[in-house]
Amino acid sequence: MMGRQASPERLFYDFCLEDHVPAEHLLRRIDRFLDLGEVRRQLAPFYCSNGRPSVDPELMIRMLIVGYCFAIRSERRLCEEVHLNLAYRWFCRLGLEGKVPDHSTFSRNRHGRFRQSDILRQLFETVVRRCIAEGLVGGEGFAVDASLIQADANKQRSLRAEDWKPEELADPRRAVRDYLATLDDAAFGAASEKQPKFVSPSDPAAQWTGAQRGPAFFAYATNYLIDTDHAIIVDVEGTRAIRQAEVGAARTMIERTQERFGLKPQRLAADTAYGSAPMLAWLVKDKGIEPHIPLIDKSGRDDGTLARADFTWDEARNVYVCPNGKDLATTGRVHDGRTLLYRSKKADCDFCPLKPRCCPNTGHRKIPRDIHEDARDVARALYDTPAYDQSRRERKKVEMLFAHLKRILKLGRLRLRGPTGARDEFLLAATAQNLRRLAKLIPCQQPIPKPA
Repeated sequence: MMGRQASPERLFYDFCLEDHVPAEHLLRRIDRFLDLGEVRRQLAPFYCSNGRPSVDPELMIRMLIVGYCFAIRSERRLCEEVHLNLAYRWFCRLGLEGKVPDHSTFSRNRHGRFRQSDILRQLFETVVRRCIAEGLVGGEGFAVDASLIQADANKQRSLRAEDWKPEELADPRRAVRDYLATLDDAAFGAASEKQPKFVSPSDPAAQWTGAQRGPAFFAYATNYLIDTDHAIIVDVEGTRAIRQAEVGAARTMIERTQERFGLKPQRLAADTAYGSAPMLAWLVKDKGIEPHIPLIDKSGRDDGTLARADFTWDEARNVYVCPNGKDLATTGRVHDGRTLLYRSKKADCDFCPLKPRCCPNTGHRKIPRDIHEDARDVARALYDTPAYDQSRRERKKVEMLFAHLKRILKLGRLRLRGPTGARDEFLLAATAQNLRRLAKLIPCQQPIPKPA
């Protein structure tokens, strides 16, 4: 006989939310490492002392963490999911009867108290400190890289840069005001004097770029500085999607990590984009960090003539020595702000048997040398070391984090606009990645007790 499930009618129900969240649920494992005890104190100066009680800021922070950990990109949908999901309710401390705030509450707080107090940066750094306390950050080897994230901007409605005049706007939008506020910021307006080809009126700080060798699009760059031991993100920064801004962000993150956490790596791994002479000089001379970075080197020749590598550098005499034993000296004049020219004597070159292979079209040989070439020599000397090879392998962990960010956390396109919106999203996503990393690497030592 076919049975039918009957729901017994009862006057009272004994339901414990704690019993319905599995011990191995991601949120339960994350909750062990999340300390929000300082949130209310840090936000207190930004609330009025009278009026009705507001929505608990800790509740909003917990809900945002849920959203970024589980790739719930819409705040409207996030409120619906927290309302329905028992595990989400448990993590947000709502119980069965707690009221989920309206989605508009997040927008008001994000544009106001959260940004004024920089609470999302403080939340990220709290999680990094927990990673350090758990022994997941060695502090010896760091890696840095940047990845493009598509902006919330429609390229079909873009304008040519010369046609967009923000000073003529009577009532500019928030994203436009953010853009105007960052014109002198090294990560945005001051990163380069070159203007992009197109501008998005809805998000003018987004960079028009074709860097991915496909159709061009508007984008921001998220920059990660990670510890290579366990791929913990020790700092994150949002910038324009251009190389100058990304290299500048690397400096900012290294200095901020040293200031906030007392961490200064012995070596830094990065790709060729960070191999410029000024960046290498800053690492070697100012910071004492070994640059495990491939060089941007254009001194090689493919026409069969002698390259700069065929000449010997004599540091003591400040000259290059040609293969025929003649000196190339410099007047000491710096060209283009960073280049010295070393020239041979015409009399030495006129009767030199190597002239057809050295300078066949000129009367004498010239060799340019960057004023920071000594830092480049330090980077070259590290190429064949085992530590350099190890750093090159470990640098792939940054790229894996970017793949996780886009494919698992679904942050391939931003939802918020403007530089502050991009920074908010990048901070929350990096916080979620570090929390997930903690939950994976630090197992629960004892079973979670059930309430009596």
